[in-house]
Amino acid sequence: MILFVKLIKESALFALGSIVSNKLRTVLTLLGITIGIFAIISVFSVVDSLERQIRSSIAALGDNVVYIQKWPWNFDPNFQWWDYAGRPVPEVNELEEIQRRATTVEAAAFLASTSRRVEYLNISVNNVSVIGVTPDYDQVRNFELQEGRFFTPAEGMGGRNVAVIGSDLAENLFSATDPVGRTIKVFGHNTVVIGVFEKEGLGGFGDSHDDALVIPAQYLAQFININQERFGPFIMAKAHPGITNAELIDDLTAVMRSIRRLPPGASSNFSLNETSLLSEGFDDLFAIIKMAGWIIGGFSILVGGFGIANIMFVSVRERTSIIGIQKALGAKNYFILWQFLFEAVLLSLIGGAVGIALVFSGTAIIAYIFEFDFLLSVSNILLGLNVSAIIGLVSGFVPAWGAARLDPVEAIRSTG
Repeated sequence: MILFVKLIKESALFALGSIVSNKLRTVLTLLGITIGIFAIISVFSVVDSLERQIRSSIAALGDNVVYIQKWPWNFDPNFQWWDYAGRPVPEVNELEEIQRRATTVEAAAFLASTSRRVEYLNISVNNVSVIGVTPDYDQVRNFELQEGRFFTPAEGMGGRNVAVIGSDLAENLFSATDPVGRTIKVFGHNTVVIGVFEKEGLGGFGDSHDDALVIPAQYLAQFININQERFGPFIMAKAHPGITNAELIDDLTAVMRSIRRLPPGASSNFSLNETSLLSEGFDDLFAIIKMAGWIIGGFSILVGGFGIANIMFVSVRERTSIIGIQKALGAKNYFILWQFLFEAVLLSLIGGAVGIALVFSGTAIIAYIFEFDFLLSVSNILLGLNVSAIIGLVSGFVPAWGAARLDPVEAIRSTG
């Protein structure tokens, strides 16, 4: 154990001495490792951050929720777009039939949306996403309220002029004023704010409530035809506890075909989408991006590995006589081998650590400027250090092996 500690200490001193005495050579040598680790960890950090945001958005959509829509989320390779284009969109009266007939559905909601200007006193915000939903929306869509409440079934069915607004919209309209109980204008009509959504951040599918205004669908129907395709109507259905998505889809398929009076053998003119389809698609996308990160950073790391090997060959040549003396004094081959291997790993780790430090600085700056949840995870830090150590080990093995096999007499005679 004492010998091992001495080995580490001596190797560290040799490595640091080499760095200090040959600063430019060392910097140029480690630059490849630094750039490679920076490229790989940067890509992985970006992918992890995006994945975290998207997974959060998918979770908000609900893993036991099925979306009844005109268009599918994943297309059949043999599909003809006109077959889908000719389909009718889900309508609010179909929701009532689903709630009445479907045995596996715990809650279901209809949704349609448009964009309008929202006003409060002399303040206005343009292009606000105005979303009309039916009362069960709060049971199907996952969200939290910062303050206030969601509208009641009576308010929803009666088309009352009430609204729940997003945190960003509340900040833009009211600043430091409490929004709950205030009256705003939507479609030129007075609407009472009864609640504010908790801030959700950037939604992966544009589904964040932060800039939205949610009102009863029957209230929205006073101003637009909520069953028209341009307002993106769809129905969300949530299964009873213990009911699988497959069972829910079978039930909804039978109910929707019955509602639309489709004869046996006719193709369904609706799509039943579930979040697992999104997850599977993004799994493949993230795998491709990560592979691209390995390829991009791999070339730099390869160059850096050759640089580490070169600097170790130079180090062995400069210390040949010292190696001879060490062997003459009884140093074993493995001692010399591990001494140079440790030096190579230490040099590579220094390059990797610099690359990781650059990524950390970049993530902090991006998170501060763009308010994006961009973090350098512990797993990515460990990955960068492990890759650096492996590159140092592989690159330094041949020079270290050569040093360990030197003849002590010949080595002592060497002038370096």
